[in-house]
Amino acid sequence: MSAMLETPELPAVFDGVKLAAVAAVLYVIVRCLNLKSPTAPPELIYQDSALARFLIKSCPLLTKEYVPPLIWGKSGHIQTALYGKMGRVRSPHPYGLRKYLTMPDGATATFDLFEPQSEHCIGEDVTMVICPGIANHSEKQYIRTFVDYAQKNGYRCAVLNHLGALPNIELTSPRMFTYGCTWEFGAMVNYIKKTYPQTQLVVVGFSLGGNIVCKYLGESQANQERVLCCVSVCQGYSALRAQETFMQWDQCRRFYNFLMADNMKKIILSHRQVLFGDNMKKPQSLSDADLSKLYTATSLMQIDDNVMRKFHGYSSLKEYYEEESCLHFLHRIYVPLLLVNAADDPLVHESLLSIPKALSEKRENVMHVLPLHGGHLGFFEGSVLFPEPLTWMDKLVVQYANAICQWEKTKSHCSDTEQAVSGQE
Repeated sequence: MSAMLETPELPAVFDGVKLAAVAAVLYVIVRCLNLKSPTAPPELIYQDSALARFLIKSCPLLTKEYVPPLIWGKSGHIQTALYGKMGRVRSPHPYGLRKYLTMPDGATATFDLFEPQSEHCIGEDVTMVICPGIANHSEKQYIRTFVDYAQKNGYRCAVLNHLGALPNIELTSPRMFTYGCTWEFGAMVNYIKKTYPQTQLVVVGFSLGGNIVCKYLGESQANQERVLCCVSVCQGYSALRAQETFMQWDQCRRFYNFLMADNMKKIILSHRQVLFGDNMKKPQSLSDADLSKLYTATSLMQIDDNVMRKFHGYSSLKEYYEEESCLHFLHRIYVPLLLVNAADDPLVHESLLSIPKALSEKRENVMHVLPLHGGHLGFFEGSVLFPEPLTWMDKLVVQYANAICQWEKTKSHCSDTEQAVSGQE
């Protein structure tokens, strides 16, 4: 009887449970890290044209397989988290001069100016005018890394510091940056055009900055003068539609919303004396009650409704989002336009990507680039675990800008040749 009880079946059962637990953990890891997802060249949407064919030929990254770090690079969440927490690895420290511009309402716009470190590939003066993401500025690591790389490729860089974003710069007017206010970016561009009358411009915007630069170009045909091209990376195109998806829990967007709202609250509260103090110039609709609501806000939508929209006197949140989105200005951009998103960006819902796709299918000057991986402003590259300092995004933007510069120089040369031949005749 005792011999029958001492069977090896019980340990075998435990071994089976352990094996099942290990298998379950491995399954979760594979799913969370998206390890089964393939690597592939980015999806390209564009009209067949001479410009598009030239870009495909001149920009190998458009048709080359993007390979993120093997262990974690296929997870859009990890790419986004690493960008948000770390920015970049071994980030350089380019030296720039800070410029101050007084706006008509008394606000002080600032931007940092970085001179090129080598001759440009076409031997001409080209300036990148750069608008960072939400609450970002020239001291952010991803901006420093990109600027350093652009400088080494012969570009002068001007980087806008969003109004109120720099911790050591006080507000001089009761107003901060908003989702689509182009005043400060326009002032920076006008300064560059006036100071460097021979320079040509490459316009670059990251995330919220992508919305601002596209809206700025579409607001007026004059804003596109001397602009060679525009590149927008990881923007959402429609603030109204984006915020609706930002309140959903799938892909943890509601959690990201909370984190970004918390950061915005800290920035606004650091300027609360100017924004909410006894200032006759402050918006009449901005009150102490709004400050109380700000303390309890858990989403960007609540902050936008109680504070941000009131800087420019919008009567409703819907009006604010509609008027400040670039959606209604994209079709007015006539310079070459590169719109870059990542399919696994947890902040930009896939439904929003129908906007750049539809535009790219109709306009010859527009190309939409959609890699499978990259997260939100991540786009890290690396072999297994450790990412490289330079990202796929950094290289693509510079490579595209170089190609456009070559294209414009070729067109100019052909035009000069035709005029010379016509003159001889």
